[in-house]
Amino acid sequence: MKVCSRALTAAGLAIALCATPAAAQEDLEFVVVTHGQAADPFWSVAKNGVDEAAEDMGVDVTYRAPTTYDMVKMGQLIDAAVASDPDGLVVTIPDADALRGPIKNAIASDIPVISVNSGAEPSKELGTLIHVGQTPYEAGLGAGERMAEAGVDNAVCINQEVGNVALDKRCEGFADGLGEDAKTQVLAVSIDPTEVRNSVVAFLRQNPDVNGILTLGPTGADPTLQALKRLGKVDDYKFGTFDLSPATLRAVEKGNIMFAIDQQQYLQGYLPIVLLTQYNKYGVLPAGDVLLTGPGFVTEETAGNVIDLAEEGYR
Repeated sequence: MKVCSRALTAAGLAIALCATPAAAQEDLEFVVVTHGQAADPFWSVAKNGVDEAAEDMGVDVTYRAPTTYDMVKMGQLIDAAVASDPDGLVVTIPDADALRGPIKNAIASDIPVISVNSGAEPSKELGTLIHVGQTPYEAGLGAGERMAEAGVDNAVCINQEVGNVALDKRCEGFADGLGEDAKTQVLAVSIDPTEVRNSVVAFLRQNPDVNGILTLGPTGADPTLQALKRLGKVDDYKFGTFDLSPATLRAVEKGNIMFAIDQQQYLQGYLPIVLLTQYNKYGVLPAGDVLLTGPGFVTEETAGNVIDLAEEGYR
């Protein structure tokens, strides 16, 4: 298909101009390539969004991801997707330098590309149609500001994918939100729950002055809570996390976790499929470079409202 270009009307509204007829909806095929496996607690919710959008839109969608955080493999998956000549491609951009070539190749092949989750900043430069997600630095900044208000002045940001630009930006924003007089360290861990728990226990024993903890997702939050329980210090730290899981929400509801930052990953899976369908059919897109799905802060007062939805795979 011929890629549509966006223009501004006299009313200032963004529209897309197409030179060829739209494809029939039932013939549309899309590929989603992310850095997160569908079995991961976070990405399973995003894939639920992909699957439901595919059913609602009546299109075919294939979801692909490397078995571990591997940018070389992810680039190969994008190249394989391009070779299949889909009507649209959805990608995450955790490392723009590593994925620049494959994404540029997709766009040069006249494949409409939408980025999600990671890559809000480089997406425009790479040439994607739009980015769907939250801006990681601003979300981290909000977390730091909340903890600063709660009296945190010595904190650790637990990062399960150091080198993932979005996660690194969360930690950077967190440090800035706490303020220049606060101390912030980054603890690099894996996604193995036992390793995370043991690393957190060791770190906190070696750094007794730490009074604030931020994890960057359920893979870090749940083992960190186990570490605090092992130390018998669940109530001794201000503890916040990114993203939701049933276990995380129950901990928030009990007051063991101060807040969970909701970026609505279900929408990050759902909306790009809807957007690509409508783009192929009618050449329309929302105005702007980023369609925000977060951040929202779930607290002790509001956690109960979303626990059932998290257990059902929507939050």
